[in-house]
Amino acid sequence: MHIAPHDNQNKPIVDAENALVPLNYFNIVKLKKGEVFEYAVPGYETCVVPATGTVDVDVEGAIYPDLGRRTEDVWDGEPEGVYVPVGAKVRITCVTEATETFIAGAKYDKVLEPFDVREAELDVVQYGSDDTKTHRKIKHILGTKYHDKVGRLLVSELFTVGEGGWSGFPSHKHDTDRPGEDGEMIETRHDETYNFRFKPNYGSGIQMLQREDNKPGDAYHIMDGSTICLDKGYHPCAVLPGYQMYYFTILGGLSQRSLKQYFQPTHEEQLHTIPGIMDMVAKFK
Repeated sequence: MHIAPHDNQNKPIVDAENALVPLNYFNIVKLKKGEVFEYAVPGYETCVVPATGTVDVDVEGAIYPDLGRRTEDVWDGEPEGVYVPVGAKVRITCVTEATETFIAGAKYDKVLEPFDVREAELDVVQYGSDDTKTHRKIKHILGTKYHDKVGRLLVSELFTVGEGGWSGFPSHKHDTDRPGEDGEMIETRHDETYNFRFKPNYGSGIQMLQREDNKPGDAYHIMDGSTICLDKGYHPCAVLPGYQMYYFTILGGLSQRSLKQYFQPTHEEQLHTIPGIMDMVAKFK
């Protein structure tokens, strides 16, 4: 589903118990200097990530000052985040002229401890190539290194490297908890939500969604600020030539945090043509 860019007035774009992606939560909060936003999401662990601007974050008395270093846009520096336990009361205060802050969430039933992730603690992977039109960089904020500190939530930022090109290819899905004959999972159920940005910001792209292999699917015209919710199916996306693309990525697992992608059989052989892609896959497990 495509949610067109709009002024959400600091109200959730994907609220708790969303009909399509009930395992996800997503909000965009815009504040000016000195303004405060407070929230709590019962039944969901969350992560506060400034897209631009700097904020102080108070998680029930645990203080994380000066979170976020970017000023112009999401290309202007590295992300930082604060993990918020299920249902915790949070107070976000803008300390720069303005901030646009993402709040990502996933359904979970246990209360863990808050912590922050600073620039030096990011897990970054780059893969693909210009020749295969798949060159991209992923900055994991809540990646695999935090499996012992986070319940079901995975949060990352994905960038196309250079202008134009594809992301999420070879096409894959993760809509069913499915064990193989040996008992190991060959696919996991993870709901996914994206928020897109383009550089320049009048750029755009396309999000494909193919629910069954070798059968026609759907395509959505994505623009700066578009939100995509993915509950099932194979879902590559592309950016127009001459533009760069970014998308903030939220994954929430049904039964486990580790993501197991199932690659579309028709295109699976392409895994052997894209440099470094298996390193990318490993970073989500």
